[in-house]
Amino acid sequence: MSPLDPAVATLQALVRIPTVAADDPAETDPAPFAEFRKTFELSFPLLCARLQVVEIEPHAMLWHWRGRGDGDPVVLMAHIDVVPVQAEDPWTHNAWAAEIHDDQIWGRGTLDDKGALVAIATAVERLLADGFTPERDLWLFFGSDEEVSGSSAPAAVAYLREHGVSPWFVLDEGGAVAGDAFPGVKPPLAVIGTTEKGTTTLRLSVEGRGGHASTPRRLEPAARLARAILRIDQHPFAGRIPEPTLELFTRIAPYAPLPLRPLLANAARVRPALVKALQAAGPETAAMTRTTAVTTMLKGAPAHNVIPASASASVNIRVLVGDTVALVLEHVRRAVADDRVTIEASDSNEPSPVSPTDDDAFRLLERTVAEAFGDAVVTPYVMMAATDSRHFTAICERVYRFAPFRMSKAQRQAIHSFDERLGVDDFLAGIDWFRRLIEGIPR
Repeated sequence: MSPLDPAVATLQALVRIPTVAADDPAETDPAPFAEFRKTFELSFPLLCARLQVVEIEPHAMLWHWRGRGDGDPVVLMAHIDVVPVQAEDPWTHNAWAAEIHDDQIWGRGTLDDKGALVAIATAVERLLADGFTPERDLWLFFGSDEEVSGSSAPAAVAYLREHGVSPWFVLDEGGAVAGDAFPGVKPPLAVIGTTEKGTTTLRLSVEGRGGHASTPRRLEPAARLARAILRIDQHPFAGRIPEPTLELFTRIAPYAPLPLRPLLANAARVRPALVKALQAAGPETAAMTRTTAVTTMLKGAPAHNVIPASASASVNIRVLVGDTVALVLEHVRRAVADDRVTIEASDSNEPSPVSPTDDDAFRLLERTVAEAFGDAVVTPYVMMAATDSRHFTAICERVYRFAPFRMSKAQRQAIHSFDERLGVDDFLAGIDWFRRLIEGIPR
């Protein structure tokens, strides 16, 4: 299909709308979300006319498509909101223009997550036009504050629970058909998240007298805080390999370089050696083996010549399956080893339960991937980032995370960064994938 496919124009139109949610809901500009809703309704008239919608505050949509049978329903998810664009980011093409260059749609949200949202809605719209009815009920949830861990996903879960909806499986954003995903493995890996790391933010703060910068004392608040940050960096969390990662290694072993094949094929028996190898291979593979901690925000004095009376830092934690927020706090306090540094946790989310892979729902995803992306190796994995789907584990034991788009390493690095873009043909293939999935849902 050509780039003039109407779905491409729809994605471009929605990417051009800066639907940025703020940490404080009161500071979110509602106008872009209202514009998004209006454009969505114009772009998907059959979906909006024939599916029942539940309004989920603040700006989310929960659509219900009634199926033929009475089996447990399926939930397909995506989110409307995007992260902001930083003025200093060196975008090759305007982040809000959604222009097509080199057969790719460039812009904030193409990958995260408007590409998947439009692909889902387009698949549904076209199936409705063909007179298709799914074998089971289908729910579409499009959240509005995923990037700020907001309230729309918990509210949707509360609604579904209240109405007795127990999904067969839930599918959200997450993995992709990833090229250059593992050192030395040539085929792309279609990685389906069966769990995701937990998230928490630690606030480190130090209080002091403050004063004039010309007469400093040793270990003023900023220096004491800096020492604490360095100690966290110098004391990484213990490494290990969770079960989904072991299964990933087993599945990719036949495609790995010859020296690595025995190591990966026997990963369960050589875990310590494999942990060391992965940690040495780079940050992406190292993050597969441990809870991670990184300082992301710093606050100190209001002027360059003032010793701060208070200094603080935010440390972003991604909690590996098997660890807990309580263990994270204990580890960090032990590493910092300074009672003058106050350590507090906020936005605490434990790792998600591991969804099954020896299961008909996962096999449906595998089969659909194999049909659409025949060269890809399908495998479960532990998702590093947090998604709205973690809330749905409260009502469903089969929660998976996969976006059916081919993504290069450069594209994956552009998520939450600059030069985010999605190939036109890859986007259209994603629409086809969602259509195949919906058609393949059994009674």
